[in-house]
Amino acid sequence: MKRLLPLALCGLLVPGFVCAADDDDIKDIPSQDLKIGKDANKRYFLIGPAKDAKAPAKGFGLIVIMPGGPGSADFHPFVKRIYKNAVPEGYVVAQPVAVKWNAEQEIVWPTAKTKGAVEGLKFTTEEFVDAVIDDVASKHKLNPDRVFTLSWSSSGPAAYPISLTNPKVRGSFVAMSVYKPDQLPKLDGAKGHAYYLYHSPDDRVCPYRMAEQAAKELKEAGAKVKLAEYDGGHGWRGPLYDNIADGIKWLEENATPAKK
Repeated sequence: MKRLLPLALCGLLVPGFVCAADDDDIKDIPSQDLKIGKDANKRYFLIGPAKDAKAPAKGFGLIVIMPGGPGSADFHPFVKRIYKNAVPEGYVVAQPVAVKWNAEQEIVWPTAKTKGAVEGLKFTTEEFVDAVIDDVASKHKLNPDRVFTLSWSSSGPAAYPISLTNPKVRGSFVAMSVYKPDQLPKLDGAKGHAYYLYHSPDDRVCPYRMAEQAAKELKEAGAKVKLAEYDGGHGWRGPLYDNIADGIKWLEENATPAKK
């Protein structure tokens, strides 16, 4: 079976994949292109549930996937493939689209600690993701114990502060990214949170030592942490959908239930 990617993403963080001229393999995956409060900057895709899917008794799980690279809508076919091939039944996926606030912007997913470096910014990534969760919850009953984020590369630095400040998010899958404590709030919010860190020791873009530091400091702050390794350096490599599924399963087993 060929591993397909849209033409716009060929060679971008997913080495070894075949370029797809169409999206026939995901044409059965339902998706909506939405804007929160009619704000064009608060655009996200809601993927799933299937048309005939019954909501689980406790509600759907939600995985907010913030793509790496430029975080653009071009990643949507790839995110749909993650939903199809790696996300368990009973979940929906939300894909926020990173906002380009100005032509010189370097930080793809600005946070409360980095917003001063982004001219024209009107809301932080923490605020954006919180609004996305609330908007999805207005459309589907959600299981509060199964709200996770999945991020990689450029979006990882935003996933950490979200995990520390937003109690709605119970687990974080952070892949091949950097860890910068000076850009984070206090780590007190990590207590009880589940972190699945996925990183290659051969990574020359985002040093592996940062993942090791994150695992150490988050554990010391009371978090549940697993640092999973893969071979080959920066990027999604090997059986990536199986590996993503493993990470989601680990979050399910280790996330602390939300407070009533």
